[in-house]
Amino acid sequence: MSAESLAEEARQAVMAYDAKKTVEVANRVIAEGVDIVTIIQDGFTKGMTEIGALFEAKKLFLPHIMAAAAAMNAAMNILTPELEKRGGEVGEGLGNFVICSIEGDIHSIGKDIVAIMLKVAGFNVFNIGRDVPLKDITAACKDHKAKYVGTSALMTSTMVNQKTFEELLKKEGIRDKLITNVGGAPVTQEWADSIGADVYSENASDAVAKMTKIAG
Repeated sequence: MSAESLAEEARQAVMAYDAKKTVEVANRVIAEGVDIVTIIQDGFTKGMTEIGALFEAKKLFLPHIMAAAAAMNAAMNILTPELEKRGGEVGEGLGNFVICSIEGDIHSIGKDIVAIMLKVAGFNVFNIGRDVPLKDITAACKDHKAKYVGTSALMTSTMVNQKTFEELLKKEGIRDKLITNVGGAPVTQEWADSIGADVYSENASDAVAKMTKIAG
């Protein structure tokens, strides 16, 4: 089966909250040697993004978000080890990278994919979770002596915290020591520019390409 067909099955399975189906798709991706990143981005993540949009439009509610996330996580539990295996040896030469979903945002799927791929690319990644208070992100950057920090937001109501975070880093006196990366469904290059973020990442592949170029 083509990657395009598998990606569509993955998208539909997430939107149907069908963990059994997402696991089936994940196993087929591995068995057939299909590009994992393509299926994740064009399938699972696309479905999750659509769920997020429906949630923001108040057509779905928190239990739906959680059910969709659980379905995708079931697949990611299978795909993550394979993705790391295909990526080869994981290095730590490119520097410490703190990553999380911004305060107020409960989603973690896209951020987790980026974290995995950054790790494979050679960054030492500290994935500190979702809905992380801004002060805790700042503390993690200090504790881990991070060179880079990435925040993800799925909704317009939470992406405003990315701006507040930029301001907090300045207040704490560490903004000039970090490269800040912002991403998430509603986030754009224009938004990144307006808040003073260093890098905007459209998706996981984009994040890795831009960050490795900066680190290199």
